[in-house]
Amino acid sequence: MRRDGKTTSLWQDQMPDYESENQVLKSDKIYDVLVVGGGITGITTALLLQKSGKNCIVAEAHSIGFGTTGGTTAHLNTMLDTDYHTLINDFGEKSAQMVAGITREAINTIKQLASDYQANCAFKEVSGYLFAQNEEQAKYLDKIVEASRKVGISIEYTDQIPLPVTYQKAVVFDKQAQFHPTRYVFALAQAFEKMGGTLWQHCQVTDIDEGDSIRVTTSQGIIQARKLVYATHIPPGVNLLHFRCAPYRSYVLAVTLNNEEQYPDGLVYDMEDPYHYYRTQEIDGQRYLIVGGEDHKTAHMENTEICFRNLESHVRQHFAVDQIVFKWSSQYFETTDGLPYIGHLPGASDNVYVATGYSGNGMTFGTVAAIVLTDLLTTGQSSYKDLFAPGRVKPVAGFTSFVKEQVDVIKEFASKWFSQSDLKELAELAHDEARVVEYEGTSIAMYKDERGQIHAVNPTCPHAKCAVAWNSAEKSWDCPCHGSRFSCDGELLTGPARSNLEKINIDELEEADGE
Repeated sequence: MRRDGKTTSLWQDQMPDYESENQVLKSDKIYDVLVVGGGITGITTALLLQKSGKNCIVAEAHSIGFGTTGGTTAHLNTMLDTDYHTLINDFGEKSAQMVAGITREAINTIKQLASDYQANCAFKEVSGYLFAQNEEQAKYLDKIVEASRKVGISIEYTDQIPLPVTYQKAVVFDKQAQFHPTRYVFALAQAFEKMGGTLWQHCQVTDIDEGDSIRVTTSQGIIQARKLVYATHIPPGVNLLHFRCAPYRSYVLAVTLNNEEQYPDGLVYDMEDPYHYYRTQEIDGQRYLIVGGEDHKTAHMENTEICFRNLESHVRQHFAVDQIVFKWSSQYFETTDGLPYIGHLPGASDNVYVATGYSGNGMTFGTVAAIVLTDLLTTGQSSYKDLFAPGRVKPVAGFTSFVKEQVDVIKEFASKWFSQSDLKELAELAHDEARVVEYEGTSIAMYKDERGQIHAVNPTCPHAKCAVAWNSAEKSWDCPCHGSRFSCDGELLTGPARSNLEKINIDELEEADGE
């Protein structure tokens, strides 16, 4: 299966592309709900809605699991990136208790769905561990323990953790979990289709006409629906939420160890900033140690390969590494207040919903979103409606005019063709190197691949006109503003942009010059 980067995750290995049922897209049919996005949020939401009696269709721009679901580390947590000490301070004890409750429900839901649909996803309940390595961290850990107990989390101090590292203080919390995410999502997608749901892959949404019913133009044809759910990790287009969610990348290694006793039984986290996270995954009899970390804002690291090297150094410092089998990175979005936005999309019609801002807890919050959205779309109510409401974000002064300016069509650029002889900077590019260069007052994003072929695009992101930056690890152009990502040829990999980077044709003009 493909994913939104050049590196290969553990969850892609030996996984075929998902094959949908041979279904006909009927442009005159009005579905109850159109779900845009085929990750864990979209597929789980569609399945739960279809079970409830709704007639649903899923439109996925690439293939299911293409985005963060195929690049997660698949921790399932009630202990979250935003700790309960912070949640109590910012939202109050009752709201923090609700977060603990719904995340527990999400893990139980994954367990039940995996069993119901024979997902073969190695779902396993495990303990979680959090450890402090200095006095400052130890003091904060005490606050986390006190707050976690207030919201009903079972948490205790422990003098043993399943890692070969030194620490000052540690805690253990029970009933966390782990699983194989792509096997799980594939199983749910198959169940959804067997229930009569419609799943279209390689179906990119290009335009939306909102009214009493929603008319959506896609690369596969017209879809009409009464309700629409954006399960795209971040909603496409230009929306208030893009300015309240910051994109981050995290880096992961899956390694085999020489010492079998070093594989940790549980989910383990340090308290560094950014923190490291560890767990074991067994797939078809082979065990892997999964270690992640080195997080940074998307496109804010000049050489992303350094992140992998730093992570490898960290792993080798503590573990007897046999082989680094997989390495990959993935994207997530942080909200301004630490909780996701799930519900009605601000600025859209009452028929449009969204789920975004999961931080590093995407598998858990993706399932939380499916539960909440199913309630909202079937009954109009949810106990968590206000807690996760995207409308809790208030527009800033001048936002409306700002959005209007940003959605203006970018001026034509790709019509300019350049010859290689004119661009002296091309000669300075090494193989597998990328750079944004200036030529006659025009910026050009260029990448020379390992075969020496030049790929050139307009570096202006079509979403909000920010300049993209090269991601050397994933071989992609990434937007530092809102997280849109593009291939070296400008193909849109992940939104919120809705269109590709404009391609600049250099080689063909060079051939024409030589004729």
